[in-house]
Amino acid sequence: TVLERLATRGDELRVMIGGETGTGKELVARGLHRRSARGHGPFIVRDCATIPRELAESTLFGHCKGAFSGAVSDRRGCFEEASGGTLFLDEIGELPLDLQAKLLRVLQENAVIRVGEHTPRPVDVRVLCATHRDLRKMVAEERFRHDLYFRLADYRIHVPSLRERDGDMIVLAEMFLQRRVAQTGIARRLGPDALGTLRTHQWPGNVRE
Repeated sequence: TVLERLATRGDELRVMIGGETGTGKELVARGLHRRSARGHGPFIVRDCATIPRELAESTLFGHCKGAFSGAVSDRRGCFEEASGGTLFLDEIGELPLDLQAKLLRVLQENAVIRVGEHTPRPVDVRVLCATHRDLRKMVAEERFRHDLYFRLADYRIHVPSLRERDGDMIVLAEMFLQRRVAQTGIARRLGPDALGTLRTHQWPGNVRE
């Protein structure tokens, strides 16, 4: 499969994973990491939508003691934490434009500069990203840097919604049911009515639902 090739033969490729919320984009990223030559290294996840704006640069690149109020010690950012492994940046479309420029420099130079420092620190990181947004539209609207987009998207994957994956939905339902059976010890199965309901539901929350 495409994912298998990307995992085992392309561990330096940066992959952009698109799809609706709840489709399992992080699971795809974890699979790419585990099956790659970097699988022995760390897998660090950062959700760009939940990083406080005032801490975003420090979260990504780290800071030194005294760099700002509250910086009581040196701290590594997620790039340094992921060095030797994989960094998964979820909801990359939420990253502010000024930080997009700094992220681009890190990708170009394979080095980070902590907040409050001037000396670059080398990092060896494979970056995987995910978004539910149309980044190409955001690029056209100048809300996402085109040069960063192409740096992050050596290869693009779209994870289809659950309503597009009828067979997968039944497999997932059976898996969750068997987990419940194992917990309770009571044998159960999905009857025709239950299967019909599962197939006609639109699953707006996708796999998470």
